[in-house]
Amino acid sequence: MSMAVVGLLAGMALGFAGYFGGFGAFLLVAALGTIGFIGGRFLDGDLEPGDLFRPRERGGRGGRGERGDRDDRLR
Repeated sequence: MSMAVVGLLAGMALGFAGYFGGFGAFLLVAALGTIGFIGGRFLDGDLEPGDLFRPRERGGRGGRGERGDRDDRLR
């Protein structure tokens, strides 16, 4: 299933929840969808438990990221 179809289904579910259940149901469906998405990523092995709590490396201009390291190896 493509990501476009998944996004379409998620949007339709949120729309139905908002229309029939109100704003509270909309927030509940959005929160449970987010939890399900994160759980699915864990089960697929795309996400580690520490990835949610580990601080990100600072990027930005002048910072050294993967691309900067790769450029140094090519020189």
